Amino acid sequence: MNKLDVDVAIIGTGTAGMTAYRAAKAQGASVVLIESGPYGTTCARVGCMPSKLLIAAAEAAHVMQSSAPFGVHAGEVRIDGRAVMDRVKRERDRFVGFVVEGVDATPDTDKLRGHARFTGPRTLVVDDHTEVCAGRIVIATGSTPTRLPQLENVGPGIVTSDDVFYWDELPRSVAVIGTGVIGLELGQALSRLGVRTRLIARGGSIAQITDPEVLRAASRVLNEELDIQFQTEVVGAVQDGDEVALTVRDALGKESTERFQFVLMAAGRRPNVHDIGLEHTGLERGPDGIPHFDTRTMQCGNSHIFIAGDANNERPLLHDAADHGKIAGDNAGRYPDVRPGLRRAAISVAFTEPNIATLGANYRSLCAGGKRKFAIGMVSFANQGRSRVMLQNKGMLRVYGEYGTRQFLGAEMIGPRAEHLAHTLSWAVQLCMTVDQMLEMPFYHPVIEEGVRTALRDLASNLTKGEGETDAADTEPGT
Repeated sequence: MNKLDVDVAIIGTGTAGMTAYRAAKAQGASVVLIESGPYGTTCARVGCMPSKLLIAAAEAAHVMQSSAPFGVHAGEVRIDGRAVMDRVKRERDRFVGFVVEGVDATPDTDKLRGHARFTGPRTLVVDDHTEVCAGRIVIATGSTPTRLPQLENVGPGIVTSDDVFYWDELPRSVAVIGTGVIGLELGQALSRLGVRTRLIARGGSIAQITDPEVLRAASRVLNEELDIQFQTEVVGAVQDGDEVALTVRDALGKESTERFQFVLMAAGRRPNVHDIGLEHTGLERGPDGIPHFDTRTMQCGNSHIFIAGDANNERPLLHDAADHGKIAGDNAGRYPDVRPGLRRAAISVAFTEPNIATLGANYRSLCAGGKRKFAIGMVSFANQGRSRVMLQNKGMLRVYGEYGTRQFLGAEMIGPRAEHLAHTLSWAVQLCMTVDQMLEMPFYHPVIEEGVRTALRDLASNLTKGEGETDAADTEPGT
């Protein structure tokens, strides 16, 4: 077996791993990258980029099919499923190619192919060909789609989100398991492209929403277009020819069976930390198998091991994976001089229509501890000027501010072009702006951002009311 001694070993060449590599090299460390799968990030290959390509096709179809209320009447809309998937795969491969070019530019001496497992706190075995002894190690092993035990070993009709982007043609029918970001994005896109689609949710959650009022609004809006079964449990499935007979149980215990060409498991992703020998590291781990780590430094306990990207499951999004990788790589490169790195305001977007977005502190986190120390402002997009002009007047925005300081804390929303509203508001969170400072900013007319101003005015009023109470912490937000 070959033996290799390096300052830093990085397991994984996704967004977090490659960013960590560049950061550690910049610190002057000798570094080796270890990869067992194909090069190319989750985002580029099976995540955010190909899903947006599918969504873009769905939006084009939807615009043509829904123009009549404007007095614009299109002819018969024909969706060529093979052409749709051909463009998705072709453009996806371009994005992957850009990533692979970066890996190819890395010196061959800095790369190892194979599956890495810890054999000790500082040693890794890569397949059966190389033993690596490293002064520091970065775990950047990414994630894989969560699989439901009751759907294992059924047949080719059971697929995950990774499989969708290798289809040659759009299917006839799909049951989508999960109403998280992945399930909703793919489910709505497939439905708009003419695929008979049903979404099935074990509970009542939608994407990343934690605010009960926004959740109610989102459920109402999405159910106007999509076939969603909440509070429904998957019992099992049987492959029958080229279809799957899927059996589910509703909240009342009634079972029903329906046939679909595919059953798509889209109930989230699972960090890849369960087959890398973490039991040999001496690290403390949580029930999910992820080592305890500091979100400011990515350091696992007080050890020489760092964890970044989807592997730590803190914020499994590309921009956060890049930040994780930079912090982990910097600290691994200059260890033991471990320092907190730049953590940006949280922001998450589901590219449904309307968009769903959260940023800063969410409702659930602000309610932790029992007493609410924040006020709420809101706006409905139902009669918001620009939204109504575009016939996209659906959804709600709720914004949060701290009593006393009047600092803007965060927001949750479902609404038109919320991806852009969320960016503007996340910058305000990161700059620690007060609600009053935000209201001093320019708002053009007519734009959707005027709805943000309405919500902020409501929040400012409720903050003032709360400050007049004996104990603002006991005041019901938004009243």
